[in-house]
Formats: sequence, C-alpha cells, structure tokens
Amino acid sequence: MPSSDNSLPSFDKSTQPSRAVYKPPVYYQVTIGLLKPLYRMQVWRRSHKRDNYQQEVEQRFGKRYPAPPVPDANIKSNANANENANYKDSNGKKVIWCHAVSLGETNTVAPLLDALLAKGYQIWLTNTTQTGFARGASRFADDIAQGRLSHSYVPVDSPAVIETFLAHVQPVAAMFVETELWANILTKLSEHHIPSILVNGRLSAASFKSYQKIGAVSASMMKNVNLIIAQDNESAKRFRQLGAHSAQIRVAGSLKWVINTPKLNDDNGAKKAEIVSDGADLDLDLGVAGRPIWVAASTHSGEEKTVLSWQQQIISHPLLADTLLIIVPRHPERFDEVAELIEKSGLTMTRRSDEDAISPNTQVYLADSMGELMKWYALADVALVGGSLVDIGGHNPVEPASVATPVLMGSYTQSCQSVVDKLASVGALYQPNNAFYSAIGTDEQLSQQQKIASNPPSSDDDSLLFQQLQFWLSHLELAKQAGQAGAEITEQQQAVLHRQLSMIEDVIQQYAKPPFSPELNQERI
Repeated sequence: MPSSDNSLPSFDKSTQPSRAVYKPPVYYQVTIGLLKPLYRMQVWRRSHKRDNYQQEVEQRFGKRYPAPPVPDANIKSNANANENANYKDSNGKKVIWCHAVSLGETNTVAPLLDALLAKGYQIWLTNTTQTGFARGASRFADDIAQGRLSHSYVPVDSPAVIETFLAHVQPVAAMFVETELWANILTKLSEHHIPSILVNGRLSAASFKSYQKIGAVSASMMKNVNLIIAQDNESAKRFRQLGAHSAQIRVAGSLKWVINTPKLNDDNGAKKAEIVSDGADLDLDLGVAGRPIWVAASTHSGEEKTVLSWQQQIISHPLLADTLLIIVPRHPERFDEVAELIEKSGLTMTRRSDEDAISPNTQVYLADSMGELMKWYALADVALVGGSLVDIGGHNPVEPASVATPVLMGSYTQSCQSVVDKLASVGALYQPNNAFYSAIGTDEQLSQQQKIASNPPSSDDDSLLFQQLQFWLSHLELAKQAGQAGAEITEQQQAVLHRQLSMIEDVIQQYAKPPFSPELNQERI
C-alpha cells in the first residue's frame, strides 16, 4: 500500500479554497439535457424484460423513491453525543448518501458503510448497474429491512432530478466510490452546502486522459469536491492536475485491503476463521476432501475458455488427475452460457444450482450462486482472480489472500495494481512479468519457480500462469505458505478503513449542517 503523502497540509477548513459553487460549462448541461430521453430508452432496452424495470426508471428520473432511512434507536447519535458538533438534529438523523457504480465498488465500500452504520449514521446507497444494485440489496438486506439503509438506483445527472432526490434523502454528506463523479450532482451538492467526498479515489492513466479531454467539466468537478481520499500518490497527482486543490486531497491506501465478508461479528480475525471453517465444512459436504482444488473466480467472457483448457491439461498429469476446478462467473446472467462452455469442453460438470453432490468423477464445479465467493476461496488451494486475463482491470485479490489462498492474476490489473504488487512482493500472488514477485520455497523450489518467471519474453502470459498454477497444485504445502503470507500482509493493512473513516467524519463535522434546505445563499460562478 502506498505511504501517505505527508507533503499535503492537514485537512483544515481554513486552508480550503472558498466554497463557491463551480457550475459545469453550458455545453455540458445542454448535452445532458439532450441525452436524457436517449438514456431512458437505453434503460428500457437493457431492463424492460426484468421485473424491476419500472422501479429503475422511477428512481433514475426522480419519480418515486423508497422511504428514507431512520436512526437506530440502539445506537446513540454521534451528533447528539458531541457537544462540539456543527449541528444537532433532535431525532439523530444523519443520512450519508453513498454512490457505488457496480458490484466491485459496492464490495469495496461495504466495510466502510458497516463502520458508519455502527457509529449511528444512516446510509442511502445508490448503484448504476443492475449487478451492483443486486449486490447492494443482498449485502445490506438486514440493514434495509431494519430501516437503517435505503437503496435505489442513482439519479440521472439532471439538475431537476437531483433536486428531487436531495429533497427526499436530505443527506448530511455524499460519498462517491473510486472515480464515479457527475458535474451537475456535485454542483447541486455544493449549492446546498452538502459536503462531497471521493472515497478510495483512483485515477488510472487512461481515465486521466479521458477526463483531460473535457477539462472544463473536470475542473468544475474537482473544485466542487470537498475531499478526495486517494488510494495512492499517482492518483493524487492526477487529481491535482485536473484542478483539485492540494488541501482537498489525502492519500490513505486502498479499501480493497479491507476484508469484505458477511457481517458475522466485529472481529476480522474471527470473521476469517469462520469463513475458513465454512470452507472446511464445504469440503466435507461436497465430498472433495483430499482433492487438489483451484477456483477461477469472478470470470468474464473469454476467461472460462482459457481456464477450461488449463483444467484439461492439469488432469492429464497422473499426479493431478483428481484435481477439481470451481468456476464462479462474475455475472449471473452468464451462468447458462458458462455451463454450455463446460459441456462443450468435454469435462464432467456439476452445478451448484442443481444441488447435486460432487462425485469423484466431477472435474468442474459451476458455482452458479450469489454471495458464496469467500467460501469458494477458503475451500480452494489456489485462486485465479478474474477480470485479469481480459481487459477488465482485475477484481480484488485481497479476498482470497485474506483466507490464506495463493493468487494468480493476468496482466490486466490496472484497477488494483498497487495491491497486486504488494501481494506479489511477499510471494502471495503470481503475475507474469511482475517485477515485485518474490517466490517462496526451498532452493530447489525457488529454482523451479525462477525458471517459470524467467521464461523468454516470447512466452505468453497464459503459459506462465498455467505453469505457476501447476507448480502450486503439485506443491500444496508451498502453496499454503504463499497463502499464509498473503493473509499476514492483509491483516497488517486493515488500518486503512479507520484512516478513511476518520477523514470522512472530520469533513462531516467541519462542513455538515442541518440536512437539505431549499434556501440557497451561496456565491455561484
């Protein structure tokens, strides 16, 4: 994890630029207005066959929303408990709006939302994609049922719709995860004195170039954000280049390091132990005890074909003939497509959704279920994290590392590269041509791995990954050591949650006010 950027001044309201409202260029506002009906058509085309189409349209265009969250009577309001707070709300209502685009962002921010809920805040969670919305609904089902968290699709970036949304939600602050920012939304938040915070901020080189192409729009967004909590120094530098003031930026590391598990209890160690125990139970229940197991998790189109090919090669090896592959596709709508691929491969398949037991002849187990990924990681001896063999950006390798499972990832890891490098440096993650990789093992084993790592540049990534996979499956004790190194470094990095949480609360205390008021008295530019 990158170190903090100590060159930046402490976050103090007195050091901030004047909180004027920076409106986006007229051309942006006109374009958004013209695209609004086209976007509605896109929503219809994507989701009209789904049961929640009407709900999605109503929420995106400000027609109807669920009831706002209510304070938890069992948790004393921070605002009421703190005599120095900038505001006191008699009923303890402190709603934070959090926007997470899709599944990955929802998983990343979930532990932070858990911590805010535990402190007595209420949450309004929005998502853009249907996959993200489904994950939010399942991950926070208990909080939604108990009224502490409300959940909807994100409103379109139209001033009138945003006004309706803010009047209904009445947030004391707004959080956006990683890079999802919208100019009109930030303008409206600024007009209503509602502080906006970019949490776990990440700006890749490619995204930076895209934002540069709309420089005036990007500059208005940067100036309207109260705080940017960047994952690393490179992202912080790019945010500054887009127009953010240095005093608005903090570097705190990545929330991807925080173990995102079902809320079993408040102790991360106990959570991990319980998940590992669940994995052991699955081992017995599924009848796979004693078999080498590897999981290809969060896979995308194009990746399953590769891993099926690897599995065919692995089981052709006499000592690995009983190896089991578990495939967990990223998107539920692809379950049947992946099942068809497995059938065409000639490998013997069992599907989770069929509730059939795994037989000794099962070669591929299709985990076509939701919410069980951590159990599959705990069960496996080696994990391939998807979205990295194809140009997606890579999904979170901390999840398998946190349960002591060694990790394989392809070259497309731009969304989590700093985490990948850190895990590679202790030998917990193998990525072809990663300069940080430090193998674990005896001299002979290190020599074998060195041969894999030092193959000529002409060797393709898939070949190198397969060799490392076969090596770990053939040396399970060594794989276990690599996995344990990942678990140890993951445990060391958990403090990032507390750092980001503290920064968020500081901003709320400094900038928050009684919730949304339609009366505006703010300089506008």
